[in-house]
Amino acid sequence: MLGAGGREHALAWKLAQSPLCDKLWAAPGNPGIAQGATCVALDVTDHRAVVDFVSENAIDLVVIGPEAPLVDGLADSLRDAGIDTFGPSQKAAQLEGSKSFTKELCRRADIPTARYERCTSLEAAWGALKKFDAPFVLKADGLAAGKGVVIAETREDAQHALNEMFDGRFGSAGSEVVIEQFLTGEEASFFALTDGTAIVPIGTAQDHKRVGEGDTGPNTGGMGAYSPAPVLSAALQAQVMREIVEPTVRTMAAEGMPYSGVLYAGLMLTKDGPQLIEYNARFGDPECQVLMMRLESDLVELMQACAQGRLGEIAAPVLSDDFALTVVMAAEGYPDTPKKGGKIDLGDAEANGAKVFHAGTKLEGETLTSSGGRVLNVTARGGSATEAQAKAYAAVDAIDFADGFCRRDIGQREVRRERG
Repeated sequence: MLGAGGREHALAWKLAQSPLCDKLWAAPGNPGIAQGATCVALDVTDHRAVVDFVSENAIDLVVIGPEAPLVDGLADSLRDAGIDTFGPSQKAAQLEGSKSFTKELCRRADIPTARYERCTSLEAAWGALKKFDAPFVLKADGLAAGKGVVIAETREDAQHALNEMFDGRFGSAGSEVVIEQFLTGEEASFFALTDGTAIVPIGTAQDHKRVGEGDTGPNTGGMGAYSPAPVLSAALQAQVMREIVEPTVRTMAAEGMPYSGVLYAGLMLTKDGPQLIEYNARFGDPECQVLMMRLESDLVELMQACAQGRLGEIAAPVLSDDFALTVVMAAEGYPDTPKKGGKIDLGDAEANGAKVFHAGTKLEGETLTSSGGRVLNVTARGGSATEAQAKAYAAVDAIDFADGFCRRDIGQREVRRERG
């Protein structure tokens, strides 16, 4: 398994539970992943080195966790060497790697999504901005670690944000910008597995992108999530499959870019029905953590079936009816300049059945310390959102991380619904 974050720890934790998994390698992994896997130092940008390591160690399946290696075409290099790989090809990963690619595919496949303009220069963006009303949704076209979206409340703020984007705020990801119509409704995430032909749902979730409580402050990679998302009723899920996911998979295959792996649809549930906000070509982070807590099926079997083109031959994924909720503990200063090196003592955080997934940690001798912006994903299950939330925050409170902080309202919207 390739990756080093909380998503990868959750995947490694679930993969290791499979009777089909004799040995699990992780590159580069993290201290949490190392509890159940052998971690090795591999440069995922060096495709030859990755292929050689997999071949030399007779590894049967490679799981690519993060988006950057997928967009870089690592799955193609592995498949060209005859190695079963979970994750889309470089061409298919454009669904995440380029916002404009996805928007144009939606237009061709008649998939419901917000009206948009693709802008390749600051001058073009200023002109396109006149076609929209506030608030303005501005998206860096390329990968920006979940931080490339700006919602500007005024035209002046939008112009300032566009100046920053084209001036390199998001690096090369902002060399093109997509301006979108602002959609009103509730956001939710829908996940499906596909081998390019067969498609099966693998759960729903809702996340919390803003850094501050009450959904305030700048967007982050995600400050917490819960699953399932009851707002996505069975009828709505069927509609999402019919109008969004299935047309996407069919169109990609018809255009010579068959999609294999997990397809993560970020949705806005509007008064006119679900509309696609964006696609991700991998499991969400931290949505993966709550999905893995609920998944009762064998993850290795599911991923191998995707990689080998036989997903339609095995049983569909089964998830627990329980709720799962995860709280992100981040380092002081996140998402701007997180403080690194803070000491962490997990104490008895897992005593009540919670699971602490490592997202940005390292060991200095015997001491666990922070090494990233999002540091821990404290995750728990319960018979309701209220119970899962209580268990997760009890685990958070058992952790000694003086340089860390978290939102205290993860899942609160669902808790309020349960209270009526």
